[in-house]
Amino acid sequence: MKAAKGNKVYTIEENQQKHYQESGFDILGDDGKIIAYGRGKTVPYSQYKMVLDELNALKALHMEESSTQDIFSHMTVEELKKYAQEHDIAIGNASSQMGIRKKLREALKE
Repeated sequence: MKAAKGNKVYTIEENQQKHYQESGFDILGDDGKIIAYGRGKTVPYSQYKMVLDELNALKALHMEESSTQDIFSHMTVEELKKYAQEHDIAIGNASSQMGIRKKLREALKE
């Protein structure tokens, strides 16, 4: 395993992991993936705010999309087929709940 911090990378033994991690080094496995982050990591507020704004925008988008999805989420196959028939929505060969829901959502978006 390796301990990395800035431009420093050390090959370490498993029993040294805790020491390096507490010193702020990230611990990487032999495959290069991070096993543990070093202590004392911070993120600049501007970067945090950017990610927070993006998260809130995605949540708002999800809420808009889920409002139509909630209509169908608790319906059985028979209920979904009946809804499609009553609203003249072609579902083609779709026979599963997921497939029919997809067809209904696509039709409602148009």
